[in-house]
Amino acid sequence: MEKIGKINLTLLSSSLYVASQIFANILSTKIAILPILNLAIDGGTVIYPLTFTLRDLVHKTLGKRNARQVIVIAAALNGLMFALLWLVGKMAPDPAWRFQAAYEQILLPVGRIVLASIIAQIISELIDTEVFSLIYKKTGDLTAVLFSNLAGLLVDSIIFTLIAFLGNLPLATVMQIMFTNILIKLIISFLSAPAIKLVPRSAKDEEM
Repeated sequence: MEKIGKINLTLLSSSLYVASQIFANILSTKIAILPILNLAIDGGTVIYPLTFTLRDLVHKTLGKRNARQVIVIAAALNGLMFALLWLVGKMAPDPAWRFQAAYEQILLPVGRIVLASIIAQIISELIDTEVFSLIYKKTGDLTAVLFSNLAGLLVDSIIFTLIAFLGNLPLATVMQIMFTNILIKLIISFLSAPAIKLVPRSAKDEEM
């Protein structure tokens, strides 16, 4: 496993990938207004686009098979997170604690978002994995990251937005969130893609 100083980059990229998935699902409970453009956006979009590049870092160091396992682990942990939020939410609150309604209003809707995220994540990240593998073998890592991220984020944005918000928000708002998701994910993915060069490849040719 590759290291810089005392930091194991393989473990770091895997941990950051899983953490970013979980953070994004919690942040997505808020629909915000994007500064300057004045467009609706779910809060998770500020961090979720990084997961595509982080997945590619895992792929480069651990290989395709292990990258798939990390995707499934992240999905399982997201499901566990919601189960725990739901369980604690259903527990009787202490009389001195006056935030039960706020807890339920903010955190329990995470369920639909987590479901949307898990479905979108597994489909889009597995597509990202295959595209990265195909292009990496032909052109190299940076091009593979750019094209795999593009494929993954388009699929993810469409599936996630429709499952998470359609029916709960006006259609115009849902479409605006989808457009903003794609726009921001494109920008962040483009900016984060060069990070792939910071990690030397440790996976064997047959593992890519």
